[in-house]
Amino acid sequence: MTGVLRPGHAQLRVLDLEEGINHYGKVLGLVETGRDSQGRVYFKAWDERDHHSLILREADSAGIDFFGFKVADQATLDKLDRDLQAYGLKTERIPAGDLLETGERVRFEVPSGHLIELYWEKADYGNDDTYTNPPPWTAEAEHGIAPIRLDHCLLYGPDIEKVQDIFIKVLGFYLVERVIMEDGETDLAIWLSCSIKAHDIAFVRHAEPGKLHHVSFLLESWEKVLRAADIMSMNKVSIDIGPTRHGITRGTTIYAFDPSGNRFETFCGGYQCYPDWKPVSWTWDEVGTGIFYHDRKLNERFLSVVT
Repeated sequence: MTGVLRPGHAQLRVLDLEEGINHYGKVLGLVETGRDSQGRVYFKAWDERDHHSLILREADSAGIDFFGFKVADQATLDKLDRDLQAYGLKTERIPAGDLLETGERVRFEVPSGHLIELYWEKADYGNDDTYTNPPPWTAEAEHGIAPIRLDHCLLYGPDIEKVQDIFIKVLGFYLVERVIMEDGETDLAIWLSCSIKAHDIAFVRHAEPGKLHHVSFLLESWEKVLRAADIMSMNKVSIDIGPTRHGITRGTTIYAFDPSGNRFETFCGGYQCYPDWKPVSWTWDEVGTGIFYHDRKLNERFLSVVT
């Protein structure tokens, strides 16, 4: 892992900031790490070491502002900036300090209409318990659903074959799985990885650009997924579907909505994969099984509701 390391942060728009803080802080159980002069609120999962992985800002419409990836070092950031420009994309350098405890970022828009960022510096929010004789979990791990990290996101927009080309040829990702449309050739959806995870980002073909399907948070076990379902119901969270299993990635999952209508996922499992593996394809006649392995059929709301 010498280039893009992992998903680093997502900035979400919420309609009511206090409702968002309550949901992500108390129900999901993320740790608040700061607030900035723009009114944004920052969170991390209990087992994450960087200062934040989720940023909330209040807005008139829900959705995602940008999704960021951490890269190995300054040289990698500079090289990827040059490579993106050579590919034909316009990049923007956002100065250090624009996000709390975060260094300079390189931002660019992909053909699906989404803003993607790269950065390499973010303050370490660990403590002595993290690095010296650490316990297996902290008190924060018992607060709310308590995921261990931001895992991935699924974005909806057009021209996903062009997006795939950028992520593979420029950023060094590889295609893990795909869903093929009725014509037997065109991809409806793609799952891309920069690691040995089954996916670090995914895209679904959609007419409207720049849409969010979900942001996903990782849990450690199927039992924790079931516990998350209990906590959601106890707090009257609107559940989309689950607990269930995906055929694609093999992960176990619950999809639900925050108070603003942004869909989020609590996710566990998924296989490990490697760049030399041949991508897995799901045909149109089995797309229901691919998405929801137990039900073997699609939930219309799952397909159509995005922010």
